[in-house]
Amino acid sequence: MDIRDRDVGSYVADAKRAVQAQVQLPPGTSLQWSGQFEYMERAKERLKLVIPLTLFIIFLLLYLNFGRLTETLIVMLSLPFALVGGIWLMDMLHFNLSVAVAVGFIALAGVAAETGVVMLIYLDHALQAVERQRLAAGEEMTQADLYAAVMEGAVERVRPKMMTVVAIMAGLLPIMWSTGTGSEVMRRIAAPMVGGMVSSTLLTLIVIPAVYMQIKEWSIRPGKKTSQTAIS
Repeated sequence: MDIRDRDVGSYVADAKRAVQAQVQLPPGTSLQWSGQFEYMERAKERLKLVIPLTLFIIFLLLYLNFGRLTETLIVMLSLPFALVGGIWLMDMLHFNLSVAVAVGFIALAGVAAETGVVMLIYLDHALQAVERQRLAAGEEMTQADLYAAVMEGAVERVRPKMMTVVAIMAGLLPIMWSTGTGSEVMRRIAAPMVGGMVSSTLLTLIVIPAVYMQIKEWSIRPGKKTSQTAIS
């Protein structure tokens, strides 16, 4: 069967229901759905293992990098937002979920986590610099100091982030426009990353600094210790 304008999985699901309702198989006869659907089912079973394993590896690497659970959770909890752009572009291009699309989303998750790590490093450095100035002057950290440090760290990350996005987009857009052999698969790998880089940019430059400030603000409330340990 040659299927157009819909995915194999939903078609086979509808066909199974129709066959079950309308076809009475003779005794000793069996029915099996094979072809691309069979390959897709095998890949789906593998992805059920690969995707959670990938997310666990990302979490582990983040924790080993920061050594703290707070920053690790900031990046992990913000990953779904980074993937939104990929989902939007997939919908605009009318691409169905497939193994190639899943591979693209896995790659996007890795890139989004990497850019989130760099943003948090910039924010930490800016905050530590302000904290050292306050300690040298014998003063307490204030909310205004925290806000200024977060703004400085986020602004310093704008140019590197835009360079990262432009470089990745420049490499992927030719794949999106390709029409040769294998282009159907490659376009479905590239599409989630192209769309995801847009939402990932907003995530890195806007959402992560805002979440970071909300969490760090709790550390400098009146009565809280504002030493390097508390801030970090």
